[in-house]
Amino acid sequence: MIEWLQNAWPHLTAALVLGIDIWAAGHAVLYKRDPRSATTWIGLILLFPIAGAALYFFLGINRIQRRAILLRHRAGLAAHTTPDASIVAPRLGTGLEDLRPLALAVQRITGNPLLDGNSIHPLRNGDEAYPAMLEAIERAAGSITLSTYIFAHDRSGLRFADALGAAVARGVEVRVLIDDVGARYSFPTIYGALQKRGVRAAAFMPTFFHWRMPYINLRNHRKLLVIDGVIGFTGGMNIRHNNVLADGGRDAVQDLHFRVEGPIVTQLQQAFAEDWAFTTGERLAGAPWFAEPPARGNILVRGITDGPDEDRDKLRSVLLAALACARSRVRIATPYFLPDASLVSALNTCVARGVEVDIVIPLRNNLRTVGWACQAQLWQVVERGCRVWRTPPPFDHTKIFVVDDAWSLIGSGNWDARSLRLNFEFNLECYSPQLAADLNARLDEKIAGARQTTLAELDARPLPIRLRDGIARLFWPYL
Repeated sequence: MIEWLQNAWPHLTAALVLGIDIWAAGHAVLYKRDPRSATTWIGLILLFPIAGAALYFFLGINRIQRRAILLRHRAGLAAHTTPDASIVAPRLGTGLEDLRPLALAVQRITGNPLLDGNSIHPLRNGDEAYPAMLEAIERAAGSITLSTYIFAHDRSGLRFADALGAAVARGVEVRVLIDDVGARYSFPTIYGALQKRGVRAAAFMPTFFHWRMPYINLRNHRKLLVIDGVIGFTGGMNIRHNNVLADGGRDAVQDLHFRVEGPIVTQLQQAFAEDWAFTTGERLAGAPWFAEPPARGNILVRGITDGPDEDRDKLRSVLLAALACARSRVRIATPYFLPDASLVSALNTCVARGVEVDIVIPLRNNLRTVGWACQAQLWQVVERGCRVWRTPPPFDHTKIFVVDDAWSLIGSGNWDARSLRLNFEFNLECYSPQLAADLNARLDEKIAGARQTTLAELDARPLPIRLRDGIARLFWPYL
């Protein structure tokens, strides 16, 4: 028997390896929706037996959807339902009639109602956003919910920790949700400081890896702060001191955040409650978490949740719908511009229809490989007439999308595969010429100080640079 095993073990090992690789490749064929992603994983599995399958097992399989549905059922959270489409037309009102097809499309995509009576105030950088957020926390009487990707253990992070701790001390219910990878952008993490102050905090999707890994999959990239169920803050800004530009620093980051009031705040709170139930199993319902926010303005707003669960592809579908409905002008600001083929085609089709398209991106990216990959893809939109503007440092993390000077999309989502396929994001679509005018003015400022990228400039890159950028582009689905 021993002699037989000694002779047979190489064949048994080979059969086991083959079986594992066949299983992994078959799983990719059956469950990967993007053929390019499936092909990449199958190639990796076949080229690197065992190692490729192991990588696919840990990074390629989406376990989020099944777990989210299970926890949603256990917590008693209702799934999204599609509201009556007949309410769209009367709510848009005079001056927004041309946007009715877009409003109807987004309603069907998201299942969320369009809510009237909201106000949205842009806040530039941490210089404006952090004082407004801290003041709201200090005024909280019943509840505070905070969700963020990065919560740094630095000067600004500790100011928030102190304010949250003070709220707990005066009897306010506080819940803080931090993405576990984002929390590790600083050492020590903020968890200890929050625990010391009595703040109840949870880590979203804890990772076994305790070093900085900005590319790991399935992260919670949402930025939500809700006070007493009636005041909200959302946008693209993390809690990190480099967002305070008054203090300078080589790693300073420009950004834009938003104070939100009105009925839409309930949709922010619902997004947080679902993420909190997903992470901890605790259901947040009724008082003090939810209230009936009074009308505070005249902006029509809808929340858009997106993620690799039952909300898959919602943000991407909204972007495509907005581009399809554009008639005169499209303006985009994003730190990470890596659109897939369908979005590239939609942008170029806009230009072909006579729509002006301006895309504002940073000149130097804070993630080098992303910047290289972006540069390798720019020719696809530049050659068809899209204008690409590259802003000088400090790095610009602003996320804005404005269509026809009346419709705006703000929030945490980027124009890249991570936001559109792998991360959990939260955005707001807003129907308001006044808000669009404010955002356009900010974009005008950026463009005035930016440099336009031309096709000749892209073609003139030295061969080693073009090769570097092209190799980085091969990995764009994972950047």
